[in-house]
Parts: sequence; structure tokens; C-alpha cells
Amino acid sequence: MWDCCTYKSGRSGYMHHKDDDDGNWSCDFKMDGDKGEAKGKVGDQVMQNPQALAALQDRLDSMPHGPSIMETLPKAVKRRVNALKNLQVKSAHIEAKFYEEVHELERKYAALYQPLFDKRKEVVCGAVEPTDEECEWQSDHEEEELSEEMKSKATMEEKKEGDAAEENPKGIPEFWLTIFRSVDMLSDMLQEHDEPILKHLQDIKVLFSEPNQPMSFTLEFHFESNNFFNNTVLTKKYKMKSEPDVEDPFSFEGPEIIDCEGCEIDWKKGKDVTVKTIKKKQKHKGRGTVRTVTKQVPNDSFFNFFNPIKVSSDGELDEDSEFTLATDFEIGHFFRERIVPRAVLYFTGEALEDDESFEEEELDEGEEEDQDEDADEDDDEEGESDTKGGDPQPAECKQQ
Repeated sequence: MWDCCTYKSGRSGYMHHKDDDDGNWSCDFKMDGDKGEAKGKVGDQVMQNPQALAALQDRLDSMPHGPSIMETLPKAVKRRVNALKNLQVKSAHIEAKFYEEVHELERKYAALYQPLFDKRKEVVCGAVEPTDEECEWQSDHEEEELSEEMKSKATMEEKKEGDAAEENPKGIPEFWLTIFRSVDMLSDMLQEHDEPILKHLQDIKVLFSEPNQPMSFTLEFHFESNNFFNNTVLTKKYKMKSEPDVEDPFSFEGPEIIDCEGCEIDWKKGKDVTVKTIKKKQKHKGRGTVRTVTKQVPNDSFFNFFNPIKVSSDGELDEDSEFTLATDFEIGHFFRERIVPRAVLYFTGEALEDDESFEEEELDEGEEEDQDEDADEDDDEEGESDTKGGDPQPAECKQQ
């Protein structure tokens, strides 16, 4: 699926898109805090390495420190450049309209996908048993078809195994929980006490906003009846906008998530995994007696996902809250663009293999460039050592 969205939270966080060879888009999130930490490490290395410090100083000395290009232009040319910038602002507003239409197109095709996703849910939950024809799948690695005799033998063996089995599992047990365990982004949120609850997760849906409504999408997590909460559906809504910033219109790169809303989970008594009870001893200052009090404190859990940080009206957040919210936006995007449309491939691990292959390909290219640079440096060092070693220079290299 094509992702056209940029996800931002305040001025300290931003997302970059990368397009792989398959046309898939991915997002890299960066924070000012990360940049500050990286700069600090680089600074320490430079201060400990005189050669690096000297090289940095030479580079700084060679950098131009003159006025900006606009300051050097004649007044008449400045006027024309300002006219071009006004044209660029108009272009940004047209681009915003383009993305609004893309959102409508996504909404239209979501309705076409939904019957397939509904059938997926029925199979996962065991409500429908697919036909033999629907279950036929020829692996890409099998080049030759089994003979009729082998097929018949395999069918008989399967029947024997089925008869010997104590029970026939309903549907595909732990389908979504398996996905949560497999995907790093989700497994990092998953706690041991979450797993018994997620065994009851039957489906995840993506709903797009209706026409002429503010741009948004909602994740719906559908659960069967369970002993943990009374809800049958938990929701997470992501609000978006597709319009250039009035103060910085040139920063517009597409729709951005600006806020999200969770839902209240109606936990059954003693089953709320998002809090834990701790005991604390208190000593009376006057009498010296000690008493034990209990109180509830927040607990790590995937289900905190449904209670996101609230964005204030002025949009100001501290660095930790901003990072948490931006990570939330990225997870919502990942559910929408990857997990829901390709769930079976994340269940089998095939989607994970594709992701890893792409990352390894990028790494190999980077390593190759590093090796080339190292080879160039080695050549330079060899040339220098030859000269310093006093070996006679080739005739064409001697000064005339």
C-alpha cells in the first residue's frame, strides 16, 4: 500500500519517507534529543583526537561565511524570487488537495478489501471452514508436483494423524498474538500478563473517516467474550490534517497525524493489567507505630496503547511525552499500512523476511561504499609510503 502520510509531533520530531524497490514506503523517526546525543558523542571523539580536531577546523575555515544568497541579490531580482516563493506556497496548497483525494481513494478501496478481511476473520475464528479448493497452495519452492500416488498417501497419513489427535483446534489459534510476538515494534510493548488477553483478539480493522469529515482513521480491535473486560471492541482514533502550516508552509510534505484518541476499557474487578498494587510501610512520627498501606501505580502493558498522551491546546509537550506520542503515531501507521493488510504474512514470518532482506540489502550497499573508501585510503597510504621509503619514482613522475 502507498503511504502518503508524514507523522509529526511538535517541532522536535519528524518523519522521513524511504521508498524501496517494491514501491513500499517506510518511515524513520528522529528526535532533536537523538541528534543532541549524537552530537555529544561526536564532540567527545573530536576533543580526544587532535587530528580530527585539526581536520574539523580546516573544514570550518574553508566554509563560506558570507551573506545569504538573498542578501547578495539586486532588489529587482529579490522581488522576482519572492514571487516564486508565493508560487511555491500555492503549489503546497494544491499538493494538500491532492493528498485529500488520495485519502478518499484509500477509503473507496478499503470498502473493496473489507469482504476479504471479513472472510479472514471467519477463518481465524473458526466460524467458517475453507473448502479444499480454497486451501490449495503450491509453494514457490516446489518445482515438481506430487504424483497421484504420493498425494493419496499423504492424504491417508493426514487422516491417521487427525484421528489420533485428541482435539481439532478451532480456526487458527493465537493468530494475532503470534503476530504481536513476531513483530519487534509490537513485542516491545507486549508483557507476559497481556498474552492471555490477546488470545481472545479476533480481528483488527482500519476505518477511514467519512466523506466531508475531518481526515482520520480508526483502529478497531475486536475481542471475543473474555474474563478480563466487558468491551467487545477497543478503538484508537488518529486525527490527521492535510494543509500547509501558516507559519512554515514550505515544510509541508503530506498529511500528518496531529492527535489520537483511545477508549475506556471496562475492566472486570481485579483484572486491570495497566495498574499494579504495591504495599508501602509508613511510620508514625509521634507514636513510632508502623502501618502498611496499599496503592495502585501504573503498570507496563500493551493496553496502555488505548490511553495515549493528550495533546494540549497549545501543542506544547516535554521531550519524553513528545517522543512517546510520536512513537504512538508510528505504531498506528504500522498497524494501518502493514499489519492489517498483510496479517497472514506476518503470522507465517514471510513479511518479516521481506523486511529483513530489505534492511540487509541497504546494509550491504553501505558496507560496499565503506570498503571502496577504505580501498582508496589504502591506495593513498601505499603511495605515501612508497614516496617516503625513498624508492625511485617512475620516469614519468620525475620532475623535469
